[in-house]
Amino acid sequence: DEYFGMNTDVDAVVYLQLVNNLLHDLFPNAITIGEDVSGMPAFCRPWYEGGVGFDYRLNMAIADKWIEVMKHSDYDWGMADITHTMTNRRYAEACVGYAESHDQALVGDKTIAFWLMDKDMYDYMAAPGHGASSPVIDRGIALHKMIRLITMALGGESYLNFMGNEFGHPEWIDFPRDDTYDPSTGAFVPGNGGSMEKCRRRWDLCDAEFLRYKFLAAFDRAMCHLDKAFGFMSAPHQWVSRKDEGDKVVVVERGDLVMVFNFHPTTSYTDYRVGCNNAGAYKLVLSSDEEVFGGWRNLSKETDGDHVSFGGDHDRRPNSFLVYAPSRTCAVYGPADWADPEADRKPAGVPGLGVKELGPYYEY
Repeated sequence: DEYFGMNTDVDAVVYLQLVNNLLHDLFPNAITIGEDVSGMPAFCRPWYEGGVGFDYRLNMAIADKWIEVMKHSDYDWGMADITHTMTNRRYAEACVGYAESHDQALVGDKTIAFWLMDKDMYDYMAAPGHGASSPVIDRGIALHKMIRLITMALGGESYLNFMGNEFGHPEWIDFPRDDTYDPSTGAFVPGNGGSMEKCRRRWDLCDAEFLRYKFLAAFDRAMCHLDKAFGFMSAPHQWVSRKDEGDKVVVVERGDLVMVFNFHPTTSYTDYRVGCNNAGAYKLVLSSDEEVFGGWRNLSKETDGDHVSFGGDHDRRPNSFLVYAPSRTCAVYGPADWADPEADRKPAGVPGLGVKELGPYYEY
């Protein structure tokens, strides 16, 4: 009754079906994305199946979940809670995953970067050798990378970013506003005097060699190119084999890749056993701890070797291998045949990414 009873606005649903049908008939390559808070079933199924006809729906719960999580101590972050929110979506209905959107960047709210680093961003974002840093900034940069990669890995079949948030833009957006009154309550709503000071994005920040924003921009680029190479976001295989509340570790399989997230604030793990579906040798193709991403190089493709899987059930997986998982890092392991630790030194290489050539599933 909630979705298909008399409470449903039938005219609105039929209108959306007609619009999606028309768009896909006239423009076969068009992609339509719906924003729906009701969880309407078949929202992303074609009209002839009784669906509304959108190609994707926004996975809106993820951004709210990250804000909720960041209000708590790092030791209280729930691994099962986070992964459940990421994967709680209807089967065969494609979603757009995102850690934050324009909602968090507008005046009155805070971006993930600002939730993590707050006022320290104004004084301690200097790159090594260019000024002072702080533990708040070190923590924030590490978690910012982890939050974005686990959202990309589990949040849906595509990934959304709002302009500038990928490199931790420090300020909000505020369009010119005059004083006004709320039409429903009559309450006074102060404006900003028509100011355009915050009506901008500071793209120069991520280009500045003396600031740490460049590290976040480089990581965002690398993880997007990782998807180009392996197509993991559209891969049908997705499995969360571990969500350990004590270790604060999440292990994810997506396509051919195995991803290891260690959210623990202080503990690193040596010879940590992680499950995998496919047997064979794995190599590190992406690590948030690379120097080019502002990491400490405790886990780097330059020094990491082969990880040969061995049989035997572990975390309900038929195979497993051992890894080093430093505190507050995420690492992606791919088939050894498609790994190349020197890939980023080649003309077409992406800094920090260790994928051989263009990867197995690259599409232009």
